Amino acid sequence: MAKILVVDDEADLEILIKQKFRQKIRQLEYEFIFALNGRQALDQLEKHKDVDLVLSDINMPEMDGLTLLTKISEKNTLLKCVIISAYGDMENIRIAMNRGAFDFVTKPVNFKDLEITIDRTLQHVKQIRSTLQALKENNILRMYVDETVLNFMGTKEVETSIFENETVEASVAFIDIVGFTKISETQPPDVVVNLLNAYFDVMVKEIIDQKGIVDKFMGDCIMAVFKGPYHLDRAIDACLSIKERIQDLPELREEGFEPKISIGVNSGEMISGNIGSCTLRRLDYTVIGDIVNVAARLQAAAGVNQILISKRNYDLIKESFCCEEVGSISMKNKKDPILVYEVLS
Repeated sequence: MAKILVVDDEADLEILIKQKFRQKIRQLEYEFIFALNGRQALDQLEKHKDVDLVLSDINMPEMDGLTLLTKISEKNTLLKCVIISAYGDMENIRIAMNRGAFDFVTKPVNFKDLEITIDRTLQHVKQIRSTLQALKENNILRMYVDETVLNFMGTKEVETSIFENETVEASVAFIDIVGFTKISETQPPDVVVNLLNAYFDVMVKEIIDQKGIVDKFMGDCIMAVFKGPYHLDRAIDACLSIKERIQDLPELREEGFEPKISIGVNSGEMISGNIGSCTLRRLDYTVIGDIVNVAARLQAAAGVNQILISKRNYDLIKESFCCEEVGSISMKNKKDPILVYEVLS
C-alpha cells in the first residue's frame, strides 16, 4: 500500500481526495494523510517515515510548497513530490522542478490525470528502491563500503540503506577446506592461490544455485548466508552439493593434497549490519550473533567431509534429509553441551 501525504490549505481538498480515490483506499492501494501547510507536512513526515509520495500546493501559510520542496530535498531525496497548484505559469514550474519536484499538476485538478501521475511517480519510487536493494546486496559493496563507493552511487538514501541494521531469520554455513594450511606451507604462492580460488569457485557456484550469499572468504573457509523461504533447506542442499563436488575433484598427488571439506550449519535469528571501522573505511556487511558463533563451532567440530547441525535444526529438517546423531559436544560460552547431528543425504 502506498502512503501519500497531501499538503494544501484548502480543507475541502481532503474531502475531495477521499471521494475521488475511495475505491483505491478501500482496496488498500492508497493511504492518504493530510497537512494544511509545509510546516505541518514536515511534522507529518517525522511521524510517518514510510511516506512514498507528497502532493503539495504552492501558496500556503506558514510555509509554502516551494520551501517545503527544498526541505524535502535536503532530508530525503528519494521521497518524490508532485506540485498541485493553480499557479501553472512557466516560472513556477521551472522553480518547482529546480527544487526537486517530480511533476506538476494544475488546478482545477483533473483527477484521472492525477491518478496517472501518482501511479507513474510511485512506480519510479519502486524502481529506485529496487535498485538500492540490489546495490545493498552487491558483493563489491559488501566488501568495500567506503566514501568513494558511496559518492559514486550518488544519493544519501543509498548510504542510509547500506547502513541499515536489522534482525533477520536466516541460515549460516561455514565451509572449510580441510588440510589446506599444510599445502600452503609447502607449495609456491601462485600454486596455493590458484588452487584455493579453483576450490572456492566450485563452492560458490553451489551456494549461488541455492540463492545463498557469500558473506566472506576467511582464509580457506567460506561463510555463506541463506535468507528467505526454506533458507535452512537451501543451505543444507548447497552444502551437500559442495560435499559431492569436492569429493569428485581429482586428488593432487604431486602436491600431496586430497580435497576435503568440513561444514557447520546453523539457523535462527541473527543481526545483519555493517561491522568494521569507519576510521579505516573498512566495513563488512555481515551477520553476527550466537547463531553465527555456533555455526562456526560446529564447523570446527566437524570431521572430514562432515556436515554438522544442532538438534534444534535437525528437528526442522528431519523429514527432508537423512541425518545421524553424532553426540553432544561442549562449546565455548555454552553452559550445557549441544546435541549434534550429521547430515548424510
